[in-house]
Amino acid sequence: MNVNGSAVIKKNDTVIVTIEDMSENGEGIGKSEGYTLFVKDTVIGDRAEVKIIKAKKTYGYGRIQRLLEPSPWRTEPLCPAAAPCGGCQLQAMSYDQQLKFKEKKVRDHLERLGGFQSPPVLPVIGMKDPWHYRNKAQYPVTTDRKGEIVMGFYAGRTHSVIQTPHCYIGQPVNDRVLAAVKAYMETCGVAPYDEASHKGLVRHVLIRRAAATGQVMVCLIINGKRLPAAEQLTERLLEIEGMTSISYNINREKTNVILGEQVVNLYGPGYITDQIGDVSFRISAQSFFQVNPVQTKVLYEKALEYAGLQGEETVWDLYCGAGTISLFLARKARQVYGVEIVPQAVDNARENARINGIENVEFYTGKAEELMPELYRNRRLRADVVVVDPPRKGCAQSLLDTVIAMAPERMVYVSCNSATLARDLRYLCDRGFRLEEAQPVDMFPMTVGVEVVALLSKGEIDSKKVSYIC
Repeated sequence: MNVNGSAVIKKNDTVIVTIEDMSENGEGIGKSEGYTLFVKDTVIGDRAEVKIIKAKKTYGYGRIQRLLEPSPWRTEPLCPAAAPCGGCQLQAMSYDQQLKFKEKKVRDHLERLGGFQSPPVLPVIGMKDPWHYRNKAQYPVTTDRKGEIVMGFYAGRTHSVIQTPHCYIGQPVNDRVLAAVKAYMETCGVAPYDEASHKGLVRHVLIRRAAATGQVMVCLIINGKRLPAAEQLTERLLEIEGMTSISYNINREKTNVILGEQVVNLYGPGYITDQIGDVSFRISAQSFFQVNPVQTKVLYEKALEYAGLQGEETVWDLYCGAGTISLFLARKARQVYGVEIVPQAVDNARENARINGIENVEFYTGKAEELMPELYRNRRLRADVVVVDPPRKGCAQSLLDTVIAMAPERMVYVSCNSATLARDLRYLCDRGFRLEEAQPVDMFPMTVGVEVVALLSKGEIDSKKVSYIC
């Protein structure tokens, strides 16, 4: 023992650990004589022999050497690359236990980070069939040690690409697309991108498939101004059923951001069309669109339920993407306003409203955290309901202060990161809102991700606490 009573554990030691919990990244968590260990490829209930690969003062990281007693919730992953690939962290855990893990994750965040006592978190809504659900994939392209072209996914916490012959959460058509792109690259001498040297051409292959229509989109992200022999790529891809849109996207920056700003169309209209319920959506390569169409309908119906619309409300939908939630809300509201930073997504949103014959919706292009405070100051906006669906970093304080000043009767917060959700809900509830309910929805089976839609109602707004607007 050390002076703090924890075990003295060093790198390369071997210990026996029973996994009692899991981290947000899907690592098993266990203790050896009071010393906390994070162990990849284990699940709650496993008892394992673990080798220490990194030891810090109060915690460390281990690699499983031998599984002594498997957890009752352990299952054999379908994908042979599940362990090294960074995409599916939970394939070794039974699906019902995955849902319990995700509910606990949301609840823990609201309690620990948000300071909510006994938060009103409902059980996670899961899927009947949690496989092949993703309608979008972005495959990095590189070469292996033999110089062969490799397309797959990054290994966990690295940029080493794991060759993935078939992804069990992606669309089956992806296999044919990747084979066609690889054959084109080999035949035409098109080199993959190399991150270290910033040389080579093809960085990623983006594939989308619309669940309702079967339409397929392919977009190659390239480190150059043009794609050589593009007609040969197009010819190969058109042999695939459902191929509707073929393009390339120019990204010549030294960055981890996948998409650049310019898209060059090679074939088709530049978009595919999908449906959620009875609403149609046109989706471009740069549009945000939820990756799980089955659960998106569940999520949006819950958001609509929480909005409590009666037909006379003014609604603001912030971070609206291609207008998916906006158009759902517009069917029940008097007027909906959407705000989105990506111009192409706003173009899609306006077109989506047109093709669905929805006229009581208006879209603004800009950063919500900048545009909303400006509109409020200059026009004194009002809102009966505010809906936010921010990126993982959550909402900026300036945006939250604007919402507080607008004092809507209800706020619906859709989140893909329950940690920043907890932070933002705490800020709102300290300034007059009340958390009524939080519904997790499993949009991302086999991964640690979980979407949450939360309902807040307006209490007494304390304007003295609004630090930005007032």
